[in-house]
Amino acid sequence: MEILQGFVDAVVGIFQTSGFAALTWQNYVMMLVSFILIYLAVKKQYEPLLLLPIAFGMLLVNLCPSIMAAPLTDLIPVTEYLNNPNHTETDISQIQYQITTINGIDYVNYPTQNAGLLWYLYRGVKLGIYPPLIFLGIGCMTDFGPLIANPKSLILGAAAQIGIFVTFTGAIFLGFDPAQAGAIGIIGGADGPTAIFVTTKLAPELLGSIAIAAYSYMALVPIIQPPIMKALTTKKERAVVMEQLRPVSKLEKIIFPIIVVIIIAILLPDAAPLVGMLMLGNLFKESGVVERIAKTAQNELMNIITIFLGTTVGATASGANFLKLDTIKIIVLGLIAFCMGTAFGLLFGKIMYKATGGKVNPLIGSAGVSAVPMAARVAQKVGQQENPGNFLLMHAMGPNVAGVIGSAVAAGVLLNVVG
Repeated sequence: MEILQGFVDAVVGIFQTSGFAALTWQNYVMMLVSFILIYLAVKKQYEPLLLLPIAFGMLLVNLCPSIMAAPLTDLIPVTEYLNNPNHTETDISQIQYQITTINGIDYVNYPTQNAGLLWYLYRGVKLGIYPPLIFLGIGCMTDFGPLIANPKSLILGAAAQIGIFVTFTGAIFLGFDPAQAGAIGIIGGADGPTAIFVTTKLAPELLGSIAIAAYSYMALVPIIQPPIMKALTTKKERAVVMEQLRPVSKLEKIIFPIIVVIIIAILLPDAAPLVGMLMLGNLFKESGVVERIAKTAQNELMNIITIFLGTTVGATASGANFLKLDTIKIIVLGLIAFCMGTAFGLLFGKIMYKATGGKVNPLIGSAGVSAVPMAARVAQKVGQQENPGNFLLMHAMGPNVAGVIGSAVAAGVLLNVVG
């Protein structure tokens, strides 16, 4: 009998010290969500470069209670840092000896004793380093030729950002404070790095919900946009064949990023980190004299930062923080923002269609959201369904890259107003 009791005690002890005893139902739900996102990334290939590391980071953070039971691990939840008001942005030597008084009692904080891999990698998100570096790589891969050849595309790119500010107002109406509302509204720009950059500045406690919503809607562009495009345009408008764009000289392509960064940095300094890195990358590409740097920025550097960014952002989505009513509100508001951005781009495209006597296909306005180049491909696909001889891709790339600039400018406006 004593042997049996000893065996039972041993089994109970193993269970109590295992991760199963630490996991909650919220952790299991979020692990299921991570499996769904992994499925979408691997099987459906919806933005796999971003969705896969985000999903795995989400899995890690919700396994962290069990991982923390193992003494040799150095993984801890990033949200533990986000939700701890005692953590400061001072250097590590100062943090180690920081004294905090709570209810008249002095506590010595040693957060670096528990800090592990994810905590340190998250520094790049928290300090706003990763998103501008992502923009550097995007700049190296972006051709601004269609925008330079058709400057009117800027109007469509700007129109698609109206959804950001409308959703900002709606979020305040639903009880979010102005900073949180600004972070939620930026989802409408359909630009993941911009959404992360703004959220870390305005509402870091919402980072997991906003990042996952932003990247999910970017991945679902081919599903979300076509019904809106068909609802707001006629068959005749969708079948319009646009004239070929004029050739753009190398000099124009070199001057363009320099002029853009000067104007935006002077008028809206808060947008300079994103726009500046975007234009630096584009200058690397168009100058033709730093090919090695350009290739590194758009390949090795971009891939490394994507891994760090995706994994640590996913690791902010722990069950306890993610499964809240506010998360549902954010997901719904994010969808509204994205749909409204698409709709406003289309409506301004229809205005241009009327103003030019039917020479502009309004479908290209839907590409004003910043999901490059997927939104432009969707405009091309829908246009070809009505007219197989219609080639809208290059025309749609104008508003598409304008949307990248527009979302960064919108981010700067929000940071300036409510930051």
